[in-house]
Amino acid sequence: MNSFERVRAIIDGDDFDRPAVIAPVSIATYESCKALGIDFAKAHQGPEAAAALAVYPHLNLGFDSAMPYFSVVLEAAALGETIDWGSDLDMPAQKYLPGHYAKDFDMPGDFLDRAPIKAMLDAIKLIRKKHGSEVFIFGKVMGAWTLGLHLCGTENFLIDTLIDKERVHYLLGKYKQITQVFAQAQLCAGADMITMADHITGDLASRETYVEFLQPIHRNLLKQFDKTTFVLHCCGKTLDRIPLFNEAGFDLFHFESKNDAGKAIELAGDMMLTGNINIPDTLYAGAPDDVGQEVTQILKSGIKLISPECALPLQTRNENLLAISQTVINRNHQ
Repeated sequence: MNSFERVRAIIDGDDFDRPAVIAPVSIATYESCKALGIDFAKAHQGPEAAAALAVYPHLNLGFDSAMPYFSVVLEAAALGETIDWGSDLDMPAQKYLPGHYAKDFDMPGDFLDRAPIKAMLDAIKLIRKKHGSEVFIFGKVMGAWTLGLHLCGTENFLIDTLIDKERVHYLLGKYKQITQVFAQAQLCAGADMITMADHITGDLASRETYVEFLQPIHRNLLKQFDKTTFVLHCCGKTLDRIPLFNEAGFDLFHFESKNDAGKAIELAGDMMLTGNINIPDTLYAGAPDDVGQEVTQILKSGIKLISPECALPLQTRNENLLAISQTVINRNHQ
């Protein structure tokens, strides 16, 4: 099987040759940028650089997927945020909040034509044109909750879930339009599946908050798309809300190493999981042998789509990424 066929078969519940190695979020590294001669700060804004950086792990590190969104700021940038696009060793960051908090916020009619968004869509088209159905392409969007955190400010938004619930419901309904339009455009450009990053983590919000505010948004959004369109990504502690993600209609959840893989599988029911290789201690600070040991344990737990738990620091060594695929392949041959 090629990479696309392998990932598609696992997601669809069909027969497959071995577990897949994927990355629903960014695995761009300084080493990869250097090997390609790419300025990382420009990779978010130029489709050729983004496409090359996205497919590099597939061509050189044994990954079965490609994903050309390397930060969390594209939507915010397109909506008027001032962005520091980072450097070879620093991720992009928002510099200030221009006030998208008002109730008159509306989806811009030219959103898909704005530079950061168009670059992402063109990158997907380039990958699909050059690599056909050889690699599984993930698109990526920010979910309504994460857009609320980015556009309103984390503290303001979370406080309003307590003191101005009407405003939060209103804004989530507005921000959902961004998620929906951008996701549909990426699918039309050639993406096979969309990562929806919606960070309603247990480190910031209760499961009751998810039920009250975001689960209805998720349910409604998922009904607009075919089954297996989205993989939900949420950092942090999520064991108490994994069943709720399943109830909302997600078929795949990308989870972090703060959550035990075995317990997560028990709670997920028929929702598939991908993850959850630790980044700080294993991929960033560890050695290939450490990576191999952790991947082996994740495989033993029953996870069939192996992936890093979250977006990587740019300083992560490529030898540790290569150790992921080598462990999966070697274990399959035993």
